[in-house]
Amino acid sequence: MTIDALLVGTPAPFRDGDYSAIAKRPVDGVVRITWDGFEQDAVADPIHHGGWDKAIHLYPQDHYGWWRGRKPDQPLLDAPGAFGENIASRGMTEADICLGDRFSLGSAVVEVSHGRQPCWKLDHRFGARDVMTTIIKTARSGLYFRVIRQGEAESGTRMDLLDRPLPDWSIARIFQLLIGGGHKRDPDAVCALADMPLLAEAWRERARKLAA
Repeated sequence: MTIDALLVGTPAPFRDGDYSAIAKRPVDGVVRITWDGFEQDAVADPIHHGGWDKAIHLYPQDHYGWWRGRKPDQPLLDAPGAFGENIASRGMTEADICLGDRFSLGSAVVEVSHGRQPCWKLDHRFGARDVMTTIIKTARSGLYFRVIRQGEAESGTRMDLLDRPLPDWSIARIFQLLIGGGHKRDPDAVCALADMPLLAEAWRERARKLAA
């Protein structure tokens, strides 16, 4: 994958007293990557965002053209960061990226932990009522990394795939099973996910509940 931009944000007023760091901006130059993610990045809601399994959020720029076709007058889609991503990448999507994939990110190494489950904040950011439901229907979710090795990175470089332990488990497939309603069609797969150590704990717990 190639990196169009690396982005960071800090909590700001969002809606009705809520704060959010979803409005991220590109960083010029080198970004330091720690166990918690990008050094200059922050979250407003540490219960639902951030942490080991959600250190870095990637959203494929490959989807932006599709979104512009559906929301042609949305200025957020004119530049990276519309979905609150830390990494604006190009070259692979959730259909190509698998759970547990390890990528180089500059001198750091990151590992795919799960997809991004959309919430109401995307609808509010876009001023629309259908962004969250569209992501759920299409699995254009983006994904999260955990940091395996700290380091530094900058935009305009490549993310190389270093290891792929679970080639049958694309993020799109997992998203469709656990978020998109596909658990009813493939309960055996959901049971397998419930015991998959590389899957983020929050999604393993979701798989356990769906399998019960």
